[in-house]
Amino acid sequence: MPEETPRERHKVTGEKLLQTVKRLVHEGNIRRIIIKDEKDRTIIEIPLTIGVVGALLVPAMVAVGAIAALAADLTIEVERAATKEPVPVPSVEEQTAGKP
Repeated sequence: MPEETPRERHKVTGEKLLQTVKRLVHEGNIRRIIIKDEKDRTIIEIPLTIGVVGALLVPAMVAVGAIAALAADLTIEVERAATKEPVPVPSVEEQTAGKP
């Protein structure tokens, strides 16, 4: 039996939609972002893979911005990639060590 992919839901208003989606994409470890309206109907699904960054995300972000301008209450459903063990995140001190 296949493992169920971990999902989380975030309720946002239209004005916070783009900001929240950008933050989630920046966090990484996300397979798909699904934006739903107040009646739980899917408006857009944005599949994300490890190699999708920069210019490839621009059309999706433009669509998210347009949705944000038209909608009031939305739900962002995030499908995260399942990991077997936690991914170590370097601290600020580790990232800046050895830099002038």
